Amino acid sequence: MKIALSDLATLVGGTLLCGDPTGQITGFASLKEAVAGDLSFFHDPRYNERLVNTHASAVLVPLGWTEFPPQASCIAVADPSRSFEKIVETYGFQPAPFTPGVHPSAVVAAGVKFDPQRVAIGANAVIESGVELGDEVEVGPGCYVGRNVVIGKGSRLHANSTVHAECILGESVFLHSGTVIGADGFGYEFGEGRHRKVRQAGIVQIDDDVEIGAGCTVDRARFGRTWIGEGTKIDNLVQIGHNVVIGKHCIVVACTAIAGSATIGDYVVIAAQVGIAGHVHIGSKSTLAARCGVTRDLPGGQTYLGFPAVPAGEEKRRLASINRLPQLLARVKELEAQIAASGKA
Repeated sequence: MKIALSDLATLVGGTLLCGDPTGQITGFASLKEAVAGDLSFFHDPRYNERLVNTHASAVLVPLGWTEFPPQASCIAVADPSRSFEKIVETYGFQPAPFTPGVHPSAVVAAGVKFDPQRVAIGANAVIESGVELGDEVEVGPGCYVGRNVVIGKGSRLHANSTVHAECILGESVFLHSGTVIGADGFGYEFGEGRHRKVRQAGIVQIDDDVEIGAGCTVDRARFGRTWIGEGTKIDNLVQIGHNVVIGKHCIVVACTAIAGSATIGDYVVIAAQVGIAGHVHIGSKSTLAARCGVTRDLPGGQTYLGFPAVPAGEEKRRLASINRLPQLLARVKELEAQIAASGKA
């Protein structure tokens, strides 16, 4: 791959501020990791030192930027991050094109509703009876789709993902490898010296334009549905318990665990390693910072920190007070010594 800087500038509507317009780039990398031949981008003044020291041959910079690295050509654009993404989408790694057809090793039950000319089913996939697959659905190698599952148009199950019986996936739903939709919720009752399993008879409903990362689990409801709203994006290694409801256009970051029957409003951001107790409600447009522990209902429109989660300002004041404790302790010891000395005098 060799791409002229002039072609890149034309593609993103940029202006070459310095460097040779006939120069070429051969790869893409971050400012820190770039080597000669790479294109990178700069969009945050916090990383100015990385820009100055980068070994990239070309860098996308914001409009009006004037501090250029000596060894790199610079292209000014309105949004360096988005422009870099557009260039990579055009010239970089390309996903395999959608190719309809059913692999000979796939097991598809009689009566499954789909158009084999408009659906792709990969090697060793298993699709049970009663399933409905919309046009342009792709079921990857090794996937399992249980009885009576409905999968909407344009959805994709990456290799070795699982959708258990009766679950409903909307259009343009993406499940990455190792994700399991509709496993039993974790429900037991203790009696007569043992744990008795409570039947989990509900479903999982995933609305349009939801993407779920690798290694996630979304449990089926005890009754009714576990429900993930339109446009929500879920990172890798997230656990969502039975009867959880997540609203529209939420972000859920890796290693979060949401216990059963919790409800999350719309446009909520949940950072990494957050734990949410069962049956609590989190209001719309909230942000839960990393490692929050939510134990009670939280009103919407605020940022929360800590365990138990409290408004960010309150938690920051508490942390600041804790950080002053060593100095306060030293001061108390000093005063005690002064009192003791004056008593002896």
